[in-house]
Amino acid sequence: MTNIYSTQGLTKVYGEGRSAVHALRGVDLEIPQGEIVVLLGPSGSGKSTLLNILGGLDRSTEGTAFFQDQNLTEMTDAQQTRYRRDHVGFVFQFYNLMPSLTAYENVELVTEIAENPMGPAQALALVNLRERVDHFPAQLSGGEQQRVAIARAVAKQPNVLFCDEPTGALDSKTGRAVLHVLKDINEKLGATVLIITHAAATAGMADRVIHFADGNIVEVIENKTKLTPEEIEW
Repeated sequence: MTNIYSTQGLTKVYGEGRSAVHALRGVDLEIPQGEIVVLLGPSGSGKSTLLNILGGLDRSTEGTAFFQDQNLTEMTDAQQTRYRRDHVGFVFQFYNLMPSLTAYENVELVTEIAENPMGPAQALALVNLRERVDHFPAQLSGGEQQRVAIARAVAKQPNVLFCDEPTGALDSKTGRAVLHVLKDINEKLGATVLIITHAAATAGMADRVIHFADGNIVEVIENKTKLTPEEIEW
């Protein structure tokens, strides 16, 4: 099985001396291509720091991280920018939509800089928002806004979709709808989906669950039988 990411001895330290914070403590990790992977752990366990490094938003203090055969830790700033543009989509807990733009226009922003994007209407149809393309964020529910954010992330057809607490601000019904969308994107587009969460229930739909604590991996579990979003106990 081909790995889309691999790390060795990945370390991240913020600050110096007695006030230094060790966010990652020598993480060794392999993530197979095409899986749904949940990074599970409490706040401060290091999972978001790992996402930021793999996503090209931050740099490690020590160790190596590879995307396929590309060494992320040796990239220049310009190379990291191209990597994020061409290969990675981000979905955050708080949608980050432009309030003065419609759903269509929010997605269109990304398609203007992507190398091989799908059309905004196609991306919004993929997240079941065909009828809401001309609505502004204030006219959409929380779940609909999150789906616009997902459409924006997938419109450039990334290899990887990073999701940081994508259901954290949603109720159970709406959260399940968002998880359905992420599952569909994994299956239809073949994108690797990494979901960071502290909600253990979400792990039931993953191919692989990586448990984090105190800056390191404490357990990796491969799910033999995945749950559907409806089967998850919220």
